[in-house]
Amino acid sequence: MLDATSSYKIMDQRIPVDDRTGRRIVPETHSRADRLATTRYGNRPTMKDVAARAGVGLKTVSRVVNGEAGVTPETEHRVREAIEALGFRRNDSARVLRKGRTASIGLVLEDLADPFYGPLSRAVEEVARANGALLINGSSAEDPEREQELVLALCARRVDGLVVIPAGDDHRYLEPELKAGVATVFVDRPAGRIDADVVLSDNFGGARDAVAHLIAHGHRRIGFIGDMPRIHTAAERLRGYRAAMEDAGIEPADAWTSLGVTDPQRVRRAAEEMLSGPSPVTAIFTGNNRVTVTVIRVLARAHPPGRPRRLRR
Repeated sequence: MLDATSSYKIMDQRIPVDDRTGRRIVPETHSRADRLATTRYGNRPTMKDVAARAGVGLKTVSRVVNGEAGVTPETEHRVREAIEALGFRRNDSARVLRKGRTASIGLVLEDLADPFYGPLSRAVEEVARANGALLINGSSAEDPEREQELVLALCARRVDGLVVIPAGDDHRYLEPELKAGVATVFVDRPAGRIDADVVLSDNFGGARDAVAHLIAHGHRRIGFIGDMPRIHTAAERLRGYRAAMEDAGIEPADAWTSLGVTDPQRVRRAAEEMLSGPSPVTAIFTGNNRVTVTVIRVLARAHPPGRPRRLRR
């Protein structure tokens, strides 16, 4: 610490100049962090460096890096040795400017942690990889605003295509991107208010068949616990449930149907209410995997294995 009586020498901050060349002479007192930063970001090896080390032309290096024909095995080996020795990495940003393609696909889904979306993401990634493309994904958390933010962020990064599991029901914000040529496919749910390609499962038919199976096994009081009704898949599965009940001449009671968030507490409460009272349901059709897990746990507690339950018609 300096006080009023302290004396100290002010260091000369001027950078000396070589009078013969006019170049600045950088002192050796720069910090190690400064030197590392300069090395890391300012001196990346280039194709010219690779060409010089391998003793070949720049075009030859370009052919090897981009997997093009016209290079002998011996020359290619020399170039790859140089690439390995220098730690060269291709500049994909420059490649994008030349070709106008990023070789990348954007995937926007509801929640990557959901078991349903894990295999879907893997399948998209495998196809993308087989075609030399990189997959970039994000989760919308079933929030339409978050979905739009993610999709437009991916478009700003010039992805070549989009795969979207929509959270919202209005996708007109994508119209400029579609007109610009961004290939877009919606999965599991259709796009809202635009004409776009979509891949759907037969949610209605599957639900109808599942409930018909329960009816064929003697059940008449069948409950349905599903996701939020605004979601396409939830609405279609509810429609299939009602169609199967109508086909069998059964009028479902209001208490047999419950739609809402898939939070375990809400689902548990709905299942317990359906299974209680003077005329409880004898079967429950669940609308998705998260609901199924919670309902199975409720049933396991209410009806432990080894204690048979008689169906009351």
